[in-house]
Amino acid sequence: MATPSLDSARAADAAIEKAPDFLPEALPGRRPSLVGLTRDALKAQLVAMGVPERESRMRAGQIWHWVNFRGASDFAEMTNVGKALKAQLAEHFTLERPEVASRQVSRDGTRKWLLRMAPTNRQEHNRGAEIECVYIPGPDRGTLCVSSQVGCTLTCSFCHTGTQRLVRNLSAAEIVQQLVTARDELGDWPGQMPSRDAGGSGEVGRLVTNIVFMGMGEPLYNLDAVVDAVGVMSDQEGLGLSRRRITVSTSGVVPQIPRLGEQANAMLAISLHAVRDDLRNELVPLNRKYPIAELLAACRAYPGLSNARRITFEYVMLKGVNDSDADARELVRLLKGIPAKINLIPFNPWPGSRYECSDWDRIERFSEIVFNAGYASPVRTPRGRDILAACGQLKSETEKLRARARLMQEEGIGVESFYAGADD
Repeated sequence: MATPSLDSARAADAAIEKAPDFLPEALPGRRPSLVGLTRDALKAQLVAMGVPERESRMRAGQIWHWVNFRGASDFAEMTNVGKALKAQLAEHFTLERPEVASRQVSRDGTRKWLLRMAPTNRQEHNRGAEIECVYIPGPDRGTLCVSSQVGCTLTCSFCHTGTQRLVRNLSAAEIVQQLVTARDELGDWPGQMPSRDAGGSGEVGRLVTNIVFMGMGEPLYNLDAVVDAVGVMSDQEGLGLSRRRITVSTSGVVPQIPRLGEQANAMLAISLHAVRDDLRNELVPLNRKYPIAELLAACRAYPGLSNARRITFEYVMLKGVNDSDADARELVRLLKGIPAKINLIPFNPWPGSRYECSDWDRIERFSEIVFNAGYASPVRTPRGRDILAACGQLKSETEKLRARARLMQEEGIGVESFYAGADD
């Protein structure tokens, strides 16, 4: 029987972090997809299928080009791969992407996709886990916000995603597949690339130019997969993004920050949101494990940190909570000596939240104090609010359906037919 002290410790940990519901496992009878694999993993799959070791590197390079550069969705498209090998590949593997279960387009052009992954566990009952992925177009870039977990490990009080359970980590391939799916949806492959301007009058070029790991999940609690995914996304013979255009955001998993810089060489963003430990303990409960001083020390030591590779500090503006002049001045003091940019984020309301967005004149005053101290302090324009695609609003349709079903059950309404018709 657990002692009261152990029970208290477990309760405290649960308030900071959630454990996954289950771990992925190979399901018998399912052909794996080759989309999103690292080069080494792709080669290993070919060798396991029977391709001789001496030619596996060359064959893997051919398939890599078709999948990651040309966006092939069928082995038949691979014109420089022999007919016999293509038949063998089709027998053992697929080029499947996640299913796009729903599509939403905001008034401002932001797109949100609900992606249903392939089943990875018997508990999923042949219905794969669901995540949300968001594309934000801009005049000189197109940013794809990807998820690293199904749900989230953490319990940040202002974040809609943090209110749901943690189902499981995504694999590196599943993270990469979000970019592949976005390029499919946008027609963003060679020979398809449209004008970057929605009206058709702008420069022709890649629509997805930047990746931010700011979707569902805490990336540094799934760092192995994130590092591998960044490697695949940045391979210049494939998906071809610059690592300087890939940003990984963390709420402050301090022990993993050095490894992110050393192995992924990605840009770093910190979800800070408060300048005092007592307040950050409430907003970002992970702060109880890794307080502000430890977090900022890790930032100062981040590999490759320079004026050309600044850390982005994200600061959500909460009315009457963290938006005073004193907060702005303390933020400047804390970040002294760190090459940094400070993104001020107007809070995006979601049903049930106890917070409000700061008034606009208060946000402008806060930004002015930070800017006058020498820091870039752009106010992030809220995007996709009308489709709940804005910062902190991602929450999968699966979770919303479960919540509605629980409400119906509590009110004495049968839920059997509700689930039966959920896919209609």
